[in-house]
Amino acid sequence: MNTHTRYRFICTLSFGDIYGQIVVWLIVIFAGLGAALSLMNSPLYAFLTIALILVISLPFLLFAFVTTLLNHIEFVAVPPEEEEEERAVAAKSPVAVR
Repeated sequence: MNTHTRYRFICTLSFGDIYGQIVVWLIVIFAGLGAALSLMNSPLYAFLTIALILVISLPFLLFAFVTTLLNHIEFVAVPPEEEEEERAVAAKSPVAVR
């Protein structure tokens, strides 16, 4: 007797879930580019300003993306009736994938 429960992996993430994060990050990047342009009298300071903003903002962006993705992952138990239907269909098909 098989007492293991099967689970279905569902990801409900859509572009609208991360759209705001992308817009905020683009605003930060353009603000950084504006700050770098204002420092163009010294190209080294301009380059360091862009590098600093990227280094500081990128981990926050990645953290926001990863946590948003993890919040939209679901594991749902497959009901026994549906599991039996899947086995019946797999048994009838010429190429049974298990």
